[in-house]
Amino acid sequence: MSRLRFTKMEGAGNDFVVVNAMREPFDLGAPTIRALADRHTGIGFDQLLVIEAPRSQSTDFYYRIFNADGGEVSQCGNGARCFVRYVHDKALSEKQSIRVETASGIIEPSLNADGAVTVDMAKPLFDPVDIPMLMPHRKPAYAITVNDERIEIGALSMGNGHAVQIVDDVDAAPVASQGPMIENHELFPDRANASYMQIMDRHNIRLRVWERGVGETLACGTGACAAAVTGIRWGLIDSPVSVHTRGGELQITWQGEEGRVLMTGPAKIVFDGEIEIPGEK
Repeated sequence: MSRLRFTKMEGAGNDFVVVNAMREPFDLGAPTIRALADRHTGIGFDQLLVIEAPRSQSTDFYYRIFNADGGEVSQCGNGARCFVRYVHDKALSEKQSIRVETASGIIEPSLNADGAVTVDMAKPLFDPVDIPMLMPHRKPAYAITVNDERIEIGALSMGNGHAVQIVDDVDAAPVASQGPMIENHELFPDRANASYMQIMDRHNIRLRVWERGVGETLACGTGACAAAVTGIRWGLIDSPVSVHTRGGELQITWQGEEGRVLMTGPAKIVFDGEIEIPGEK
């Protein structure tokens, strides 16, 4: 039996457990991560974030993300904001802006004077091979069949694959019933996040997201970026975009096809803790 020290954090209602693995290697397996993620018998979280020493001289940290199902993924926008808040509050770095390497590339989150965090989420990727999506050609929109229903989606990668669709009323959107089908659709070999976007006006949208490996969350940073980018590409909204989620509001800026996506939102520490980890089989 060993003990794990952790910090519980949240960003717009998307909640995380953060583990500092700068000195000791992180070696928890998927069954243990699933047990920790259980909201009744474990700690409870949407994602587990691991802070590691940099793997290149041009970066400050390496960042790993594990979903509640134990699977490791490449990117998490709300987690990136919590990441910079953590390293600042725990005195791991005095820099207001840090360079963080992830499995999908380098991101640059910055702590703002008002306490919010802005993350440079890099350029969105639209080619099917980058999403990945089993389509021969890149298109602004795709018609796919889900449960015998044809729906139109925008598909892109923000470090993880997203399928975005417009709905009239986000509260009535079939997130729980249709979301898992989109997540596991045969067109997405690595699964996908399913976003449901309601357009309020040219600068405001409402959003719900079914996250792969997690389920519906109160907010999804990469989902907010993907929805804003899709709406701008389709000519329906303009940058900057305020994304209203059930957990809070995120601000997304994108200046077009070759532009980088900037996301600004809250991030805070909820509490520090320690939990016993049983021996893994």
